[in-house]
Amino acid sequence: ADRTVALHDFDLRYIAPYRDVLKVRASELGLDEAWVYGLIRQESRFISNAKSGAGASGLMQLMPNTARWVAKKLGLKDWRWSQVNEVDTNVTFGTFYLRHVLDALDNQPVLASAGYNAGPGRARAWRPGTPIEGAVYAETIPFNETRDYVKKVMANATYYAHVFSQQLQSLKQRLGVIAPRARDGETPLGDTP
Repeated sequence: ADRTVALHDFDLRYIAPYRDVLKVRASELGLDEAWVYGLIRQESRFISNAKSGAGASGLMQLMPNTARWVAKKLGLKDWRWSQVNEVDTNVTFGTFYLRHVLDALDNQPVLASAGYNAGPGRARAWRPGTPIEGAVYAETIPFNETRDYVKKVMANATYYAHVFSQQLQSLKQRLGVIAPRARDGETPLGDTP
């Protein structure tokens, strides 16, 4: 292994389990499959029953309040927390919430990644008043954990895009430019957890 430093098998480093479920859910919600995979890789390393010290569970590391909020939005009256580690349920809830956060943050995946980790209100508050490169925005996130998280999710997504499509895209392209805060206010986040 020490002699293969220059060789990387990205198919092994960036595994894509649960693709039958993830591809469908991402497509249904118009989410970039590579980005969803990049986020899950960072959240749980694809361990379906992963639990965090903060109380998040499953592939997409859903917090109890977030899962209850999504269940309510989806009209699931009989849903129970014990179902959160079921792959289909976790991916359905996680991608629904990710789509909601992405919509609330003007369809900017860098902002939405920060919002998924630290809450959409914080990501919105950290948004600059003028356009800024996504890499610069990521470096200015005041929470160390979220700063590191955003960089890793977006780097993971870049690799997954290559694994899935064999197309090359630079991390800089994927990070893009963060649009400034709206002068006339932004869409209220309402009861978003």
